Amino acid sequence: MLKIKTLEEIELMRESALVVSKTLGMLASEIKPGANPLKLDKMAEEFIRDHGAEPGFLGMYDFPNTLNWSPNAQVVHGIPNDEPLKDGDIVSVDCGALKNGFYGDHAYTFEVGEVAEETKKLLRVTKESLYIGIRQFKAGNRVGDVGYAIQNYCESHGYGVVRELVGHGLGTKLHEAPEMPNYGKRGRGKKFVDGLVVAIEPMINMGTRRIKQLKDGWTILTADGKPSAHFEHDVALVNGKPELLSTFQYIYEALGIETDEEAEFRSKQLQL
Repeated sequence: MLKIKTLEEIELMRESALVVSKTLGMLASEIKPGANPLKLDKMAEEFIRDHGAEPGFLGMYDFPNTLNWSPNAQVVHGIPNDEPLKDGDIVSVDCGALKNGFYGDHAYTFEVGEVAEETKKLLRVTKESLYIGIRQFKAGNRVGDVGYAIQNYCESHGYGVVRELVGHGLGTKLHEAPEMPNYGKRGRGKKFVDGLVVAIEPMINMGTRRIKQLKDGWTILTADGKPSAHFEHDVALVNGKPELLSTFQYIYEALGIETDEEAEFRSKQLQL
C-alpha cells in the first residue's frame, strides 16, 4: 500500500535528504587516489551524527557500515574496506540518514583521478537517465513510465540495465511501496499520487545487465566485470509534479564543477 505524506512530512523528509546530500558533499573532496574507504566511512558516520541524524544503513539488515561503497564493477551494496582508491577508479557511494523519524537515501558515483573516457560516458548517461526518469514521476503517470524512460535512454547507448535491484518508496521506513524499477512498459504499474515520495536510482552497467553476488552476502558485481554506475535522488510528488528533496550541488561545490543540471530540471519541471 502506498504511504502518502503531508506537505509537512515532505519538508521533514527534505531535511533527512539534505543531511545525506551534505554528507556526500563532505566526502567529495576526500575521494581521491590513496583515500582509505574505512576512514571515509567513519567520517560519514560522525558527520551524520553531528547533523542531528543517525546513519540510515548502519546495522540495518545487519549491514556493518554507514556507506554502501561500490567501486568499479561493484554495482551496489559494497562494504567499505581498507583498500585505498586508485587513479582511474570510480566508486558509487550510497548513503542514508534517519532524522525526525524519516529517511533520506541517495547516491552518487564519483570519479577517482583520471578516468577513462568510456567510463566517463557511462557516468554521464546514467546521471542523465536519472533526470529523464524523474521527469516521468508526475500526475497521471505510473511506475512503468519512469522505468521505461530510464531503460530506453540507457539501452540506446548500449548499456545494461540491472533488473534485480530497483528504487523504492521512502518514508518512515527505508524501503516502502512502490518498487521503482529502471525498466518497464509505459502505462503499467502503480499510479502516482500527490504526497508519494520515492527514491529513483538507475543502476547501469557498461556491459551485460547480468549481476552476481559475493559470498559476503552484500556486494553485487557485474557478471562480466565491466564498470557499473549508480545515481539516486529522493523525489516527492507535489501538485502533480516531481520535486527534488536531495541535491548534488554540495558535491559540485566541493569539486569545483560548474553545472546547472538541477536548475535545468526545475525549469523543465515548470513546463510539465
